[in-house]
Amino acid sequence: MTEISVSDSSQTELSPPRGHWRSIWARFRKRRLAFISLIIIAFIYLLGIFAPVLQTHDYREIDLYRTQLGPSAENWFGTDRAGRDLFTRVLWGIQTTVIITVTTFITGSLFLGVTIGLMAGYFRGWIDAIIMRVGEVVSAFPDILLIILLAATLRPRFVEFARDLEDSTGISGIVSSGVVDYLVIGFALLPLSWFGMMRLVRGQVLVLREAEYVEAARAMGTSTPRILFRHILPNVVSPIIVSVSFGIGAIALSEIVLSFFGLGVQPPRPSLGLMIGEVVSRTGAGSHNIIRDHPEQLLAPIIVVWLLIFCWNIVGDALNDVMNPRAR
Repeated sequence: MTEISVSDSSQTELSPPRGHWRSIWARFRKRRLAFISLIIIAFIYLLGIFAPVLQTHDYREIDLYRTQLGPSAENWFGTDRAGRDLFTRVLWGIQTTVIITVTTFITGSLFLGVTIGLMAGYFRGWIDAIIMRVGEVVSAFPDILLIILLAATLRPRFVEFARDLEDSTGISGIVSSGVVDYLVIGFALLPLSWFGMMRLVRGQVLVLREAEYVEAARAMGTSTPRILFRHILPNVVSPIIVSVSFGIGAIALSEIVLSFFGLGVQPPRPSLGLMIGEVVSRTGAGSHNIIRDHPEQLLAPIIVVWLLIFCWNIVGDALNDVMNPRAR
């Protein structure tokens, strides 16, 4: 009996303990709905990233002899009123959503939100007061109205600057490539993305700055940037990941709303919101037979948008459960 117990204990000692992130990933995989949702998100994003390879037509190709066609072997989702292939336009619309959501979160939430949140929570005092007051003033405006106002105000100035740059440098295609549209939407979405992340990080740092290991680092003369980014930030990563998973769906929806109102991505560059807006505007003008006879023109982009937002919410809920000890 003694030998058996020794053998069991030695086997236990030989098996390496799983790390923190491996443990989180193992718990996440057990949630089948969330894991399937993550696979769907990855699949949709890969479709957008590889749109130039997967496209069956040129998204700018107009064929007035093949307008309003239903799904077929040549046009998988059919064609729109200009004879453009809907499948190809959906792929490029997904790519637009991917580019805007990723760049907005990198510049807004992850760079501005995390950095300013670390500063506000660690230094407190007048720095914290100024940051919080500015954020409260910005967040007091209705989100979508502020985004529309910024996009409508910034677009003419960005376009004018891009055209002047084209004239002075001889580089053509800056405006038509969609870069200006991405910049306008990115700047317009910054107020929506940075303040929530900043407030979350600030609340975590206010607690962590009094921890014993932070006090010890300060006593040893460790520099402030090293304390912030090497000692405090790693302990704030979990709530940041949960916040990002919830926020990406909101950013994607905001981009689609802007394009729907004509303030986002401009033709000929495809956008899911622009595709929905084109169909709805024609329906509002009295062409109700478009939805009746060609529902794929509206359903194709709407299903993609719904899947992205729904799946990100499922993933966010699951991450909150597996990364929050009190929720387990």
